[in-house]
Amino acid sequence: MKNKMTLICFLCVVSCYNLLNAQKNEKTSAIYDYTERTLNNTDTIPDFDSKVNKLKITGTIYKKDGKTPAQDVILYICQPDENGDYEMRKDSKRKRYVHHRAWIKTDADGRYTFYTFIPGDNNYVKELKQIQRIVKVPGQSEQELNSFFFNDDPLLPDLTLECRALVVQSMLRLEKKDGMFLANRDFKVDIKVPNIQ
Repeated sequence: MKNKMTLICFLCVVSCYNLLNAQKNEKTSAIYDYTERTLNNTDTIPDFDSKVNKLKITGTIYKKDGKTPAQDVILYICQPDENGDYEMRKDSKRKRYVHHRAWIKTDADGRYTFYTFIPGDNNYVKELKQIQRIVKVPGQSEQELNSFFFNDDPLLPDLTLECRALVVQSMLRLEKKDGMFLANRDFKVDIKVPNIQ
């Protein structure tokens, strides 16, 4: 019994340490890796020019009311390559990161544009094609959003109705024009008003 209590106390101390350490290092998310760049409302994924299925994603980010544009919101995306694999690289500090990634910062109209490509299906895991998203509203912590999914994904019919309902909320409907796929996707973010006393 004494050994169990010692183990429980040890685990509590380790958990508290990890929690405090995580709060101290809250800027470890990939959304903060843009520090040496000047952000604007348009960005291009690395290797865009060499990709066959080029994709332009545009849209407006609104505040919670769905009408007011959300200015200065940072949106980060990352994605697998056309084979469904995440190409990993290391920066000068040996930190690993996904090579196919980009950042935007919305303008006064809440607009954003990414030039990217359609990711492939992962051959090892039955997973929908997707582009992952993290959003950062000024004065708030970053928040992971549902990935962008694709309306022509062959795995969609295999999903349960509940999963399909979630996927539809962030689905890209593709059109092809002048050799490039186009998708427009607006969405809302919850901007909390600070408590001023």
